[in-house]
Amino acid sequence: MTAVTAVQPPPEMRDPAAGGGFREVLRRRYLLRLLVRRELKARYKGSLLGLGWSYVRPAVYFAVYFFVVGVFMGMDRLIENFPVYLFSGMVLVNLFTETLQSATKSVLQNAPLVRKVYLPRELFPTASLLVSLVHFGPGMAILLGGALSFGWRPSLSGLAGAVVGLAIVVLFGIGLGLLCAAVNVFFHDMEQVVDITMIVVTWSVPMIYPWTHVRDHAPDWLLEVYLANPLVSAVSLFQRAFWEPGAPGALPPVPSLGAHTAAALGFAVAVFLVGHWAFATLQKRFAQEL
Repeated sequence: MTAVTAVQPPPEMRDPAAGGGFREVLRRRYLLRLLVRRELKARYKGSLLGLGWSYVRPAVYFAVYFFVVGVFMGMDRLIENFPVYLFSGMVLVNLFTETLQSATKSVLQNAPLVRKVYLPRELFPTASLLVSLVHFGPGMAILLGGALSFGWRPSLSGLAGAVVGLAIVVLFGIGLGLLCAAVNVFFHDMEQVVDITMIVVTWSVPMIYPWTHVRDHAPDWLLEVYLANPLVSAVSLFQRAFWEPGAPGALPPVPSLGAHTAAALGFAVAVFLVGHWAFATLQKRFAQEL
């Protein structure tokens, strides 16, 4: 008798322009790890310090703002424990700006893969987010060390608020990053628009100055617009978690922070969903445009 050999079905053919979505990203975690490692190696190739620059960069940013704004402009005399106040906002702002800037460029930087290989395009902005979180870690270590030196003691409510603030920044940053990355494939000027916008972001949150300056020098409607900024809620939550315990009562609490936080989290989720939808819609033409 002749043995019957089972015929294997041919491998599934996938259109390189087909979308994958975040479910595919989760299924292909090994690719995500490779992209993150590649981006980190490329960024620090030939560097003596390597990831040590993750500590140097935030320390230099902090030193510049502290001496210029804190010492020379006297803000450290107006805000108790100003170094912790400044840095607790800076670590979040740096996470947001790095995520948005790197995610915006992520698809163009991987154009050869997009043109030739089937893989979920969301891998590239997601890898950019993870690299930003890797750099966020050293900043948090510096913040915790500084807060402890100024008498900080953790509280469950404060830490929970910090987690919510971090979630707002991550969702808001990756949502805008997905949208800008998709648009940047068709209009390369988007990178310049994002870079210019990042200059404004630094001054749009109570990081270098107290929120009371806006209350005292702006009309009520502008104060409401200012407080509606999701990043203002996120930074305020971080300051409440890491700065306020060491300087209780130094500043009036941000009005209606709970309500603004809920609105900020909802807005961040909405931005993420819109960004994901726009990316999934436009990515079908990425290979053609690139």
